[in-house]
Amino acid sequence: MQVDEEAVAPVLNRLRRAQGQLAGVIAMVEAGRDCKDVVTQLAAASRALDRAGFKIVASGMRQCLSEEPADGPPMTEAELEKLFLALA
Repeated sequence: MQVDEEAVAPVLNRLRRAQGQLAGVIAMVEAGRDCKDVVTQLAAASRALDRAGFKIVASGMRQCLSEEPADGPPMTEAELEKLFLALA
């Protein structure tokens, strides 16, 4: 499954944001920062990853439903559902 060209930039932005947030979480833990602050930052990183994943899956679902993939048979509804639920 390839990500739609229009979805690539927002996905990369979200992944970079999550990467920065994870680096921040690591630094906070190493510095012995307050648990509440660490969890808040970790939750933000988790949301950024979730949103990137949802964007990838949504784009892939649209692509899978609208065209025949070059690398094999189209994904079944059950496969798409399993992929989507992997993010839940």
